[in-house]
Amino acid sequence: MDKVNSIIARADIQLLVERFYDKIRNNPLLGPIFNSVITEDQWPSHLSKLVDFWETNLFGVPKFKGSPTAKHLKVDFEMNHSIQEKHFAEWIRVWDETIDDHFEGIVANKAKEAARRMAIAQFTAIRSRRSFE
Repeated sequence: MDKVNSIIARADIQLLVERFYDKIRNNPLLGPIFNSVITEDQWPSHLSKLVDFWETNLFGVPKFKGSPTAKHLKVDFEMNHSIQEKHFAEWIRVWDETIDDHFEGIVANKAKEAARRMAIAQFTAIRSRRSFE
């Protein structure tokens, strides 16, 4: 695939997020989780919110409002506490693959590192919450 030199604008983030979640929705491990908690008609607004999230994280543009941790805890509860480390590892693998398919450079590397930190934080929150339930 042709790579863009770098992630430099919201349109780049939108491309990344859309391609990534196309893969996630069809992923044998992750697709069933995402597709059970996000209905078809909710995907457009969900993707827009995720673009806001990544624009805030990568460019410091204050657009995202919400609590990813609260959402992940809710999903884990709805999935009968079945979310495991392997789910986050696969999420990171697909994220990195999608970035590598389309982008390179400093911001692409920043996006990979931010995703790793986020995955660790979300899984840690899930594990912590379970110990109190």
